Amino acid sequence: MRAIWKGAIAFGLVNVPVKVYAATEDHDVSLHQVHGKDGGRIRYQRRCEICGEVVEYKDIAKAYDDGEQTVVLSDEDLASLPVEKSREIDVVEFVPSEQVDPILFDRTYYLEPDSKSTKSYVLLRRTLEDTDRTAIVQFSLRQKSRLGALRVRGDVLTLQTLLWEDEVREAAFPSLDEKVRISAKELEMSSALVDSFSSDFDPSEFTDDYQEQLKTLIDAKLEQGDSLDTGETFGEESEDEGGKVLDLMEALRRSVEKNRDKKTGKGTKSDSTKSASNKSDSAGKAPAKAKSPTTKSSAKTRKGA
Repeated sequence: MRAIWKGAIAFGLVNVPVKVYAATEDHDVSLHQVHGKDGGRIRYQRRCEICGEVVEYKDIAKAYDDGEQTVVLSDEDLASLPVEKSREIDVVEFVPSEQVDPILFDRTYYLEPDSKSTKSYVLLRRTLEDTDRTAIVQFSLRQKSRLGALRVRGDVLTLQTLLWEDEVREAAFPSLDEKVRISAKELEMSSALVDSFSSDFDPSEFTDDYQEQLKTLIDAKLEQGDSLDTGETFGEESEDEGGKVLDLMEALRRSVEKNRDKKTGKGTKSDSTKSASNKSDSAGKAPAKAKSPTTKSSAKTRKGA
């Protein structure tokens, strides 16, 4: 694993230097969009709706639109915010673990000690275990202020980002206001049914049936010869087709394939390396032209393409 962030957990005068790693990954089979008629790859371009040109990632900025004016925010603008420069995971409070509603949990990260001495790391881990408490923390990651929970998983401290309170929707369903009478016999039978399914949870006993069946289908098509030549169907775009801009992952993928072919002496390309598909930036209405550099304190940046 590769660390995505470095910082330190700070509570009181104690500092625990840590490295942050993504704890989960997607196991879904990567599928491309292709033309069903001939298998040709469908690609998306980041095209400016004003000048009509295809824009490279390095020239893309973020913007806020209040309906009348648009304020463009560059990477330098966002990086200048004081909170973005902070490298501390500040412990705000220690709360009973059962008080943290699971609906608030978002992404999970592993924390590795980033110091020659792991004493402070182990001390914090042992304290959380012995007190059955969860540390509520605040920190900044990827241009966002985050609320998080420090918890223990085995011998590792985990950092789970939490949704903000206003990001959880209210479950307002009129049907739940209806009065329903449940008899004692119904409760007894329902409890008996629950007992018949009772077990200890073991996640290794469960598999993603859809992904397994999808892999089986793909393997069967490959064995039956029901496949197309990747080089011919995805092909290379000619210069007169608009000067396609490759993203970094696509460039890396092609470089790896080219180097592999040189080593093996094969002339055909392999499509086994996963690539990231470019997402379209053309959905929705065109943003209004920037009229004024004036910003509003309540402005929120939209997600970029």
